[in-house]
Amino acid sequence: MEILYSDPDILVCIKPARVLSTDEPGGLPDLVREALGDPKADVRTVHRLDRVVSGVMVLARNAKAASELSRQIREDLFEKEYLAVVHGSPEVPKGELRDLLYRDKARRMTMVATEPAKGVQESLLDYEVLNRTEDKALVRIHLHTGRTHQIRVQFASRGMPLIGERKYSTLEDPCEIALWSHQIGFHHPKTGEWVTFVKAPPKTLPWSELL
Repeated sequence: MEILYSDPDILVCIKPARVLSTDEPGGLPDLVREALGDPKADVRTVHRLDRVVSGVMVLARNAKAASELSRQIREDLFEKEYLAVVHGSPEVPKGELRDLLYRDKARRMTMVATEPAKGVQESLLDYEVLNRTEDKALVRIHLHTGRTHQIRVQFASRGMPLIGERKYSTLEDPCEIALWSHQIGFHHPKTGEWVTFVKAPPKTLPWSELL
């Protein structure tokens, strides 16, 4: 467990792939308690990453901090930036993706809708192509909405599934999904100071080809 920062109110760490963000046996808070050497430590999830996704996350270390961070997330004051490697490349090097998405609970998948309806939510992200090869591109993504599997679905629906995608792609890649929580920013729940935490992806495929 890589811990980037810790104080009495928050802890920022790197969530490994295949680990749940939620507080349950083997989940991220459980791993953090193990790393701290305190099985009873107060560690609370305030935002999530998909189980298969890795990268920077903040956890609250008391109820007051959890409440304040959750408020910032609800009010869109919490900034999240991701890096992804996609098959192909966007035609426009910098732009936005806007879709109507709905959650198919029976299939546990997020789908693109053609028109507004009950359960359909508008989803928006900005992206910028940072590098590319003949068949793939490194993309920086800023989320404006936080729908389940949003990044994965929005790119896959345009014929650009993420490298390593298993759920929304028929392509087979010999690696974990290339989606990384690169940067988070928020007001510290106690001091109110704006804080930013950044961590680059590991230098493994496919990141090493494009970083």
